[in-house]
This record gives sequence, structure tokens and C-alpha cells, in this order.
Amino acid sequence: MLKIPPREGPRPKTTPCAPHTQISQNPDARFHRAFKDRAFDFPFVTRQPSMISVPGAEALCLKHGHGRGCRKAFMIGNEFAHVHPPEDGSLHMMLPEEAVPQIVDLGWAEPHPMAAAGMIPSTAVMVYGPRNEVEIETVLELLRLSYDFACGKLGRVDSVVL
Repeated sequence: MLKIPPREGPRPKTTPCAPHTQISQNPDARFHRAFKDRAFDFPFVTRQPSMISVPGAEALCLKHGHGRGCRKAFMIGNEFAHVHPPEDGSLHMMLPEEAVPQIVDLGWAEPHPMAAAGMIPSTAVMVYGPRNEVEIETVLELLRLSYDFACGKLGRVDSVVL
């Protein structure tokens, strides 16, 4: 069961269009590095340049045969999330449709502008970059939810408790 606390403080400023970028409250290099050191540790995940994001973004992709989630669990190919470069620090990920409004309401994420416009699945969100050790743990929990969604492990996603 997932327990996500509300994010402290106001939301960061972000760009209203693609490329969708976090432009305030960016994590410092130490926290960005600490987050990335753990973000790619999920089983059967490969780390590679994103096929859909800005230069320098690193994708979390499932190895062939392990992506058993629905099509809405992936951005492109087997990429289910990517971490933006250090100057931004945020990440995009695919989350179960039923969980998106709750995570947005808790202040951790916002819909991708292209999702809000109906151009990509509504499961695409920006999760704000973690600003401290506690936030790293929360963002890793959200990334685990995205990973489980991509692996097809969730079953009934409406039973996810946030």
C-alpha cells in the first residue's frame, strides 16, 4: 500500500508547453545525484537516453518481455519514465489514471501539458524534482508506482491508496 504525504510548500513554476520543464525549486546537484543513484535500481530496467525528452534526459526502460502493462503505461516504446538533466531535476512518468488526480492534489505532480490537451494519455505527469532526502523517498515511491504500472503488477489500480 502506497502512503504519500502532501508535498510541502507551493508548486514550482513549470513551462506551459513542450519541452515541459521545471523552472523553480529545482533540486541542487547533490539531491539530484542522490535520487538518480537509486532511480535506476528497479529489476529489468535499463538506463538509456530518452527517446522522447530533451537532450541529457535519462530514460527508465523495461527490458524486452517485462513491459506487461497497458499501452498507457509507456511514453514511447518501453520507456515508462525519464529523469531530466540536473538544471531541471524533475521527471516525467506514466502513472495509473486513477492515481493521477490524487498525486496532483497532494502537490507532487502536474499533468503533462500535452496530456491536458488530449494529445497523449492522461497518465503522463511531471513529478517535481526532490529537494531533500525525505522528498527523494517519496519520489522513489511514485517511480515505483510507475514501474509497477509498466510491469502490469497493479491489478485493480483503483485499489491503490495514497
